[in-house]
Parts: sequence; C-alpha cells; structure tokens
Amino acid sequence: MGQRDRLSVIQAYRFALDLTPAQQREVLAHAGAARKAYNWALARVKAVMDQRAAERSYGISEDQLTPTVGWSLPALRRSWNEAKDEVAPWWRDYSKEAYNTGLDALARGLNNWADSRSGKRAGRRVGFPRFKSRRRCTPSVRFTTGAIRIEPDRKHVVLPRLGRLKLHESARKLARRLEAGTARILSATVRRDGGRWYVSFTCQVQRVERTPARPSATVGVDLGVRHLAVLSTGDLVPNPRHLDAALRKLRRVSRGLSRKTGPDRRTRRDPSKRWERARGQLGRAHARVGNLRRDGLHKLTTRLATTYGTLVVEDLNVAGMLRNRRLARRIADAGFAETRRQLAYKTQWYGGHLVVADRWYPSSKTCSGCGAVRTKLALSERTYTCTTCGLALDRDLNAARNLAALAATVAGSGPETRNGRGADRKTPPAGLVAVKRQPGTATAGKTGTVPPQGRTPDHVLTSAT
Repeated sequence: MGQRDRLSVIQAYRFALDLTPAQQREVLAHAGAARKAYNWALARVKAVMDQRAAERSYGISEDQLTPTVGWSLPALRRSWNEAKDEVAPWWRDYSKEAYNTGLDALARGLNNWADSRSGKRAGRRVGFPRFKSRRRCTPSVRFTTGAIRIEPDRKHVVLPRLGRLKLHESARKLARRLEAGTARILSATVRRDGGRWYVSFTCQVQRVERTPARPSATVGVDLGVRHLAVLSTGDLVPNPRHLDAALRKLRRVSRGLSRKTGPDRRTRRDPSKRWERARGQLGRAHARVGNLRRDGLHKLTTRLATTYGTLVVEDLNVAGMLRNRRLARRIADAGFAETRRQLAYKTQWYGGHLVVADRWYPSSKTCSGCGAVRTKLALSERTYTCTTCGLALDRDLNAARNLAALAATVAGSGPETRNGRGADRKTPPAGLVAVKRQPGTATAGKTGTVPPQGRTPDHVLTSAT
C-alpha cells in the first residue's frame, strides 16, 4: 500500500502500570523534581514582574527598568541550568526530563495567559500560573529522549532513569504498530490518576485511510440528558448516568472524609493516615465514574464514525448550560464537549465528515416536515406539534432530522465544517414558514423572517432534557 493511502496522525496509547513501592517513590521523586523546577522558575518570573511594576510606580522610564526574563522553554531551561547547582544540588539524582517537564508546563501556562490577555487566545480567560503544591497537584513526569521502548513480552516498558516497569495490561496494540513501522513514539508520560499509575505514549501513527460502512449516509445527532443521543434515523442512545448511580457511595465516602483529621495549612498540621485512606477511596470512586463515562462515549462515537459518512452535531454552549444549577450536574455527566471532540478526530480517522450546526440554529423549534419555525417551545413539551402541517413527533427526533437536513445546505471539505447557512440569534414568529432562497442569490440559505432579538438559544433549553 502506498504512502498516499495512509493518514499521519498524533495518537496516544495509555496503559495502566503495576509499580512496586520503590518504583512509586522513584516516580514521585521525579514528579517532585518537575514541581521544584516549575515553582522556582515561576517565582523568578513573578519577582521580575513585581520589581518592574514597582519601578514604574516610582516613575522610572521603561529603558531603565529591570531587564525582563524570557518565558520560552529554551530561555527558562538556560536560567535553570545556570542556577540548578545552587537551587537543587541534588539535581543529578533525577532525569533531566523531569526538570524539562516542569519548565515546559510553565512556559505553556505563561504563553496561554499572555495570549488570553491580548485576545490571541479564544475562549475563557486564562489566569496567571500558580505555584504547585505537593498535595494538590497531580504527580506527572514526561520523557521525550532516552531509552523509551516496549519490551518484547509486551508486558513491560523501559523509561529513562526509571528502568523496567511492569504493565497491568498487554501493550500489543502499540507493539504491533511499532514492529510494523507504522508508529513512532514521540514521548512517554507517567501520571497518577485515581490512585493508579498510568503511562501514556504519544505516537505519530500512520493510519490506513478507511471508508465508513455507509459513506453516502447522513445522520443528525441531537445530544441531551434524557437520552444521551437521538439520531435522525430514530435510534435512541440511552444515558447511563454513571454519576447518579455512584452518588450514594460518593456521599458516604465524602461524609467519612470530612469527619477525619485532614491537613491544616494555618497550623501546619499533617493529615492522619485514615484521612489519607479516605481520600484515596474517594478518588478511586470518582475515577471509576470517569472511566465508565469515557468508555461509553468512545463506543458511541466509534460506532457513529465507522458507520455514517456525514455526521451533523450542534455547537453547544456547554459553559452556559452549566450555569443552570438544576441541570448542571447531569449536563456535566453527559459529556457533550467530549462527544464532539471525539467525533472531530474519529471522522478524520475513518474517512467521514463532521458538520457543526450554528449555535443559534433553532433545530428543536423548526418543523422537520414543512420548515415552519415556532416562536416558543417550552421544556415540558416533549412532543413537537406543527401548527402549519400538523406533524407531531418527539422533539429530540425532530431536532435530529433538522440537523441531518442541514448537511445538504453546507458546502465544505475537511473533517469538520461549520454551518454555512448564516444563522443568527433571531427566531421567527409562530406560524411563519422559513423559506429558503434559491441558490445563487445574496441571501441563499437564510430564512425570510426577522424575529425578535435577545432570545435564549433553543438548544440550551432542549438539549438538557
């Protein structure tokens, strides 16, 4: 098979580890070295910034201020190498990659903060990096150079300075690609999550270009809480609600944790052993919920990406939906953003096409039969009834069919295409039909009505029920 028949992607393979107590202490020590480099560099950057701010308040000109320090990774690494003998005389006991892990995290955090302030970074405002605590931060260390390989038995991995580590599961999926020459390891990250240690290999993989089982089929996917997903074909994907199922145990463990002697920063009191065990039990309970949710979403998105050639989803305002205190917990448990993220890259893997409907597209208020748009649709109305043509069907199924029909009006290429119909934040009055202009006109793809402004997006209300 030629090179043109393969797709180069960056893919991660994560495996659970079975570490001995000595290996756990060694990994924690490497994570502590990364935290030391991070905190030292952050303190240095803050000291210079505070000094320059104080000098400006005294009226000192800009050319006479204290020189700035570089925020890039090479600049931070040079500063660390100059001061490491004094700051950390034990630096030779650990891999250089540990210190590079902390410095790289700080460089990315500072760049994200600067880009967010200047407007280069979209989305929620990013705060200034904070110091890392031994108790609050997640221990993690990343290796990019040195001996990184999987043993021939596929049950052990070798990492720099850590040596040979036993896997809890077989690494045959990655080993087969490495042996065939279709994958190359770029880095390996050891991280503790939910009381268990994992190793994640970031690889450059040459994937064979594939075609979905039904390449010409289009399906609309309406995400919600009552049903995790409603497809335009009529299929209903039930919502397992893993968090609700585990709430009883989580409340019991949290109550037990609150009754034990925990750490106190004011008096420098150390936590008790029972508090540590209770905290580990609570972390494992939350990790189980996350693993169950992740497994279900992966199975759903893989099935959709390998079956249908075109998928249509909504651009949900998840952050805004989470402000609803009555539905925030169940919306977060459903994982809307994670579903779309997985669909974005899996459609690229399997040769599909993802269309993202505009955030203000009234998918639930529009009749899938005649195109009429209702002004209001209460949450209690679980059945959509059209006053123009008399169509009556489930509101989520109606929304999914509208999303599927939207794909025919969108022109684009690539794994993900935005809705090109020019939808706005306006909803036409009840009873008016949304008439599509003929192709080639100046308003092709837009509705012919001017609705009142300031209305809540339809999917913010309907997708959460």
